[in-house]
Amino acid sequence: MLKFLSIRDFVIVDRMDLEFVPGFTVLTGETGAGKSILIDALSLVLGERSDAGDVRAGCERAEISAEFHISELPELAEWLRENGFESDGDRDGDGEGDDEGCLLRRLIDVTGRSRSFINGRPATLQQLRIAGEQLVEIQGQHAHQLLMRAEAQRDLLDAFAGSRELTQRVTEAFRHWQGLRQRRLAWEQNAATFAQQREQLEWQANELAALNFSFDEWQALQSEHGRLANAASLLEAANAGLEALSEGELACLAQLNAVISRLGQLVSCDSNLRIVLDLLEPAQIQLQEGVYELGRYQQRVDLDPQRLQEIEDRLAAVHAAARKYRVTPNELPELLKTVTEQLAELGLHGDGASLANEEENARGKYFELANSLSKARGSAAGTLSQQVTAAMQTMAMAGGEFSVALTPLEQGNAHGLEQVEFQVSAHQGMPLRPLAKVASGGELSRIGLAIHVIASKLSATPTLLFDEVDAGIGGRVAEIVGRLLKKLGGQRQVMCITHLPQVAAAGDHQWQVAKSADPVKGGRVSSRIKVLDKQERVEEIARMLGGEKITETTRKHAAEMLVAAGKATA
Repeated sequence: MLKFLSIRDFVIVDRMDLEFVPGFTVLTGETGAGKSILIDALSLVLGERSDAGDVRAGCERAEISAEFHISELPELAEWLRENGFESDGDRDGDGEGDDEGCLLRRLIDVTGRSRSFINGRPATLQQLRIAGEQLVEIQGQHAHQLLMRAEAQRDLLDAFAGSRELTQRVTEAFRHWQGLRQRRLAWEQNAATFAQQREQLEWQANELAALNFSFDEWQALQSEHGRLANAASLLEAANAGLEALSEGELACLAQLNAVISRLGQLVSCDSNLRIVLDLLEPAQIQLQEGVYELGRYQQRVDLDPQRLQEIEDRLAAVHAAARKYRVTPNELPELLKTVTEQLAELGLHGDGASLANEEENARGKYFELANSLSKARGSAAGTLSQQVTAAMQTMAMAGGEFSVALTPLEQGNAHGLEQVEFQVSAHQGMPLRPLAKVASGGELSRIGLAIHVIASKLSATPTLLFDEVDAGIGGRVAEIVGRLLKKLGGQRQVMCITHLPQVAAAGDHQWQVAKSADPVKGGRVSSRIKVLDKQERVEEIARMLGGEKITETTRKHAAEMLVAAGKATA
């Protein structure tokens, strides 16, 4: 249930704080006073898109907060916990916190950008919508016009039947079935082409796989080939180096050893020679290590013509494959991967028999789900027809009849095996015809209101908001509509924006919306909502009855309407 709504700097509202109560609340006021501001503000905090026009002129941002009591919505409470939006009183996650509330908050800046919060934590607009759909259901003033559309009639019946999830599964099953059907048809039309492509790709994949070539091997082959191809030069260079460093008559290492030995003998005569010795002795060590390493390298240099030929043959095969497929050698492994993927993708087309089998299984699954949906629709159609027909008898349409016609489709579609059509006979003896073709504006309003109220009874949403859904009716019918909404308010929290005094009189509570200019703020217009007491309700209903000039007779009539409405629903 909606407990509190706070609005700041929104359109023509500078500041508004509203506490909500159970039962049936009516909002009334002059045309243009801003009654729809409440609807618009709630819609935004429930996840509707925002724009810069939502911010009051001259202000930096608009802020809307709505607090709900959710003790009777365990599924929403669980969703809040799963998504990290648990209330501060339920941090342990057991659902038994002191605070059983849910706070939605929306901030909108002058550019139209917005930020959303659930229980004080940042949330996406989609998350706000998910929570909002379980908290408030809004019926707009043009809701009955939507009933002219076939898809709206189908959606309403499915909602009444409680089969929205099943409808979605039927849609998914149909699309899966049709996707397989298109693949089978494509295979049948291109079977020869697919076979040729598969044969070519299989041949390429086998050839590249047989080459058994990798990028690591490519690097190793190049390195080994370079060494074997230049083995003679490498060996000659190693021998020359050893000759110059340690094995020749004038070898560097022998001459350095002699210099160090002689200076070592003379260092006792002049200690300054120690500096020279300290520099030469490390050089002697490094030179000796170099001689050892060069000797070992000389022993490892392999003159292996056979191995060199093997490597050259392998490189030739790799280069031949690369030229054949017009890639560089190091791109061959990636080419094999690509060919394998293409072959796997082509394999998804399957063959005619397997595709036909998959298609038939998908078709069977679709019809299984669609038949279940048809049964649910058939049962719901009968119940809805009976209830709306009964409601029509009380709305100045005695003898009228409402029927939900289910016309079988030959093949079925994404929405099931039947076409849903609302049909009506406005008067006794008249044949049933499509709602869109036979109902007048007033009749459509009455039938639409009856359907929405009846459908709302089955909804789990605790708060229902009707925005001038009583447009196009009046007199005795308006009284009946008022009693209908008041009765619904005994089960839910119901709010209704109305221009009809008969509906207003039926409310458990009445709020008046008024617009005024503030001279202190330069004549800026602001909208206000006032909770009316008993006497103020008489004045407001008298205004709705009598217009600009209110007489005592009008006031008396208004008071009588309030008394009569109370007795009628007592």
